[in-house]
Amino acid sequence: MTVSSSLNAGISGLTANATRLATIADNISNAGTIGFKRSQVDFSNQVLQQTSSAFSAGGVRVEAFRDVAATGPLITTNGETDLAVAGRGLLPVTDFQGVDLNAGQRELSLLPTGSFEEDENGYLRTRSGHFLLGWPADELGNIGNINRSSGTDLQPVNVSTSQFVAAPTTQINLGSVNLPAELTESDSSGTPVDLPIEYFDNLGRSQTLTLRYTPVVPATGSSNQWQVEIFDNAGDPTVSIGSLDVTFSDAAATGGRIDTATAAGGATYDAATGNLSINVANGPIDIFIGTPGGTSGLSQLAAPFSPAGITRNGTPIGDLQSINVDERGFVQAVFNTGFRRTLFQVPVADVPNLNGLEAQNGQAFSLTGSSGDLFLWDSGAGPVGTIESFTLQESNTDIATELTDLIETQRSYSSNAQLIRTVDEILQETTNL
Repeated sequence: MTVSSSLNAGISGLTANATRLATIADNISNAGTIGFKRSQVDFSNQVLQQTSSAFSAGGVRVEAFRDVAATGPLITTNGETDLAVAGRGLLPVTDFQGVDLNAGQRELSLLPTGSFEEDENGYLRTRSGHFLLGWPADELGNIGNINRSSGTDLQPVNVSTSQFVAAPTTQINLGSVNLPAELTESDSSGTPVDLPIEYFDNLGRSQTLTLRYTPVVPATGSSNQWQVEIFDNAGDPTVSIGSLDVTFSDAAATGGRIDTATAAGGATYDAATGNLSINVANGPIDIFIGTPGGTSGLSQLAAPFSPAGITRNGTPIGDLQSINVDERGFVQAVFNTGFRRTLFQVPVADVPNLNGLEAQNGQAFSLTGSSGDLFLWDSGAGPVGTIESFTLQESNTDIATELTDLIETQRSYSSNAQLIRTVDEILQETTNL
């Protein structure tokens, strides 16, 4: 009966607009909530079976969803670990239970922004209980091979293990060290030159290696040869822990570069890599002196003794001062010695249909069949935005738009109520007949 279908259509209209009214109320009440994504409704008509002589009103259906794809404005804060994604993408997080579970059992959620703070156990978490996830870095700050299609390699970001840190020196690069060519001539005094180099032992203490370069003075002409002895003040500073005999070329194409190098006294030399390997008190150290014919490392030219660009890895003992997250998503511990150590890399999560994510408490979202498969990008790579520190993302609710929608909803609700009232009067007239 078409009159009854009209009544049902009016009731569905009331229900649909009541749902829209609820989303508007939710949006307005959360207009000041950091990271809130406004709710929207999608109306669609229902078509009942019809004939040429009769029309049945199917009414309207409503579906509510969160507009996750729309981003709110970014605001600057004073918190180093206040994080927001500037553009598309979300931050991976987990809940209280997920901290103690392995990756296969952990619940993975996604968060557009968060004010993360270090808790009593060293984890970075929001006050609503979302714990930041990232890929752990090794001692050199490398992430290694990780699975980007799931959260199996993600771990809760914990910074307490870096309260005090020290890393021993294992590699020294001489950069560019020129030995004066005139010191290997027959009229030279043969006075050696010393090159002290600082390194750090296993306990973070500063130690010194001394490389003593002694020229080989010939009876006539120029030898272009040097003897190098290495001393370690962590042991007996008067006893050499390794030596090297090096000859420099005087050919037109390779003049001043290493021609041959032979190690002895406990040291070894690899001509392919240019590394001189020695053993100090705390373990082995590789010193890059250069390869035969190479342009870096040791050289012998008619110029003063000039060591430059000498570098080494390792760090002294340092006290943790702050935690910094850079635009690439690397979580770094900053120590009072000026050293920075990379602890984690926080990726930016993306799915094909952001609006298909399911809303959870605390502005978080979870994956669904409608959202599509997860992919974890590096910050700023592919379609995703960059991770910004000292930044939070405001709600994407616009009050003016919500008030306009509120007026429209009120009118639509009144119209459907009037439709039901009219159908009721028609049915009353039919009953009276």
